[in-house]
Amino acid sequence: MLMSWIWLGMVSVSILYGAATGNLSAVSAAVTEGAGSAVTLCLGLAGAVCLWSAVMELMAQSGLLAALARLLRPLLRHVYPRGFADPDCAGAVTLNFTANLLGLGNAATPAGLKAASHLARQSPGAASDELCRLVVMNTASVQLIPATVAAVRASLGSAAPFDILPCVWITSLCSVCGGLLVARLLERLHR
Repeated sequence: MLMSWIWLGMVSVSILYGAATGNLSAVSAAVTEGAGSAVTLCLGLAGAVCLWSAVMELMAQSGLLAALARLLRPLLRHVYPRGFADPDCAGAVTLNFTANLLGLGNAATPAGLKAASHLARQSPGAASDELCRLVVMNTASVQLIPATVAAVRASLGSAAPFDILPCVWITSLCSVCGGLLVARLLERLHR
């Protein structure tokens, strides 16, 4: 709600300033150009989301996703020991992490919500440590293929939208490790 008021204030100030300085036609031209750019960006992102969702579905149909999930389970079992006692929760956590790993945030969201609801049942009325770790891992998310960022770069004219891969790998790994370390520290301080 607050952001709505902020956007309304910015638009109102822009229109009033444009009218006061005699540049209302420039403001209206900027609005039209911005709307056109937004539509172009949305169409580019929609195409990329469709492509990577299809890739995710192909990986699921071919068994590659299940193999990747089996590979990640031992690591995730250490992060969510109580969550992995429930097979549904373990599957949702693994799918969420795998989708985030592949840069498919839109596919990770439903699995993340399912995992969060399972983890929330473990400590009703308060966020459990594992639920907090899920939020940290979801927010920081290690990404091997930053599909959405590459789609934005491609739609804005980048000749090599994936040339950012090494930087993405390093920063996402550092952010997940740092987030998990802080979460563990706060767990110990809370106790």
